[in-house]
Amino acid sequence: MDKVTEEKLLMRIHVGEGDRHGRLPLYEALVELFRSEGFAGATVLRGVAGFGSHSVYHTDRLLRLSTDLPIVVEVIESREQIDRVMPQIDTMMTGGMITLEKVAVIRYGHL
Repeated sequence: MDKVTEEKLLMRIHVGEGDRHGRLPLYEALVELFRSEGFAGATVLRGVAGFGSHSVYHTDRLLRLSTDLPIVVEVIESREQIDRVMPQIDTMMTGGMITLEKVAVIRYGHL
């Protein structure tokens, strides 16, 4: 089993479940962008509760069921790949937040 360690960027895009880009939910449009641009992968995480800049609390609890739960789209890629798609992401975002951080990626497998 081989082990490879390299430095990449982790990009987290925080949006609401109700955010849209055209006819698609924004998170789906973002994942499709990353796939079409040759990114290694993308993950969409749905939060069970949260609030954003307007301090409106969203939860998946039955008594306060929200239709706009927090969504986080994560990708790990090279800075060059992320920098290349940022102009497209900028045109898709109408709110939300993006964070970037350096990460050490450790992959195992038969390389």
